[in-house]
Amino acid sequence: MAEVIKRKIQTGNYQTFINEGGDKKSSETIIFLHGSGPGVSAESNWKEILPRFQVKFHVVAPDIYGFANTDHPEEYPRNGAEWMKIRVKQVLSLMDALEVEKAHLVGNSLGGVIALHLLMYAPERFDRVVLMGAGGGLKEPTPELAKLANFHKDPDPVAFKNLLSWFLYDKSIVGDKLEEIVSERLELFLRPDVRRSYEENFSKSHLSDMLVPPSALKQMENEMLLIHGHQDRFVPIESSLYVMDYLPNAQLHIFKRCGHWAQVEQKERFVKLTLDFFNGEI
Repeated sequence: MAEVIKRKIQTGNYQTFINEGGDKKSSETIIFLHGSGPGVSAESNWKEILPRFQVKFHVVAPDIYGFANTDHPEEYPRNGAEWMKIRVKQVLSLMDALEVEKAHLVGNSLGGVIALHLLMYAPERFDRVVLMGAGGGLKEPTPELAKLANFHKDPDPVAFKNLLSWFLYDKSIVGDKLEEIVSERLELFLRPDVRRSYEENFSKSHLSDMLVPPSALKQMENEMLLIHGHQDRFVPIESSLYVMDYLPNAQLHIFKRCGHWAQVEQKERFVKLTLDFFNGEI
């Protein structure tokens, strides 16, 4: 199996770091959009998943603007709406640079919100969409999400381990890997450019910047698969129920014994379900 390639590609006036695999010439493209936790990257979010999809699909997982190894702003957006607009344009510029006219989307948490905004901004560029623990209907932050948003104020290693463990319903699922994940992500987060972007993002953004209006959701004709962990404490299941009330062509699958990381705690079921969806079998 070919390896996932990591490289930078020009998107507007900055470079986006991507993880890419599969055959672009003969395969449909799936773009994977990660979430917003401290130290997050496309690799940390999707490295166990991409090899399973690249057998049949061309897969692209970018570091979203303001995170990880994508170039960081020299002048920061003034609010959450500006951050969102830039990220929407980042994905579209990336597709143009890769000569991908139309793609499927998989969005986790913040990535799911970006996916919905992409459908508002350029619906003709996208086909099937998977939203996993997406915050498109989140109106109030949970205590866990509030801790995540304020982590930059005191990035203590013990607090970080606690925070990441809360993403999981059962942290024994990852076993000793939790220490490795904590170490890798904390090292990335403590880079001055990464930490500053995180602080700028969360100190100036509000959930209202990301909420997707029902009038917009009702116009999204795409086939959509919503996946949510029943015990998700960062984006409660009510967020998916909210968008389900309005999306005309959506189905919702709920995993018991699962928190915010369905691709980790329910990996095999997540892979099978999403592959079946993109293959048009469900």
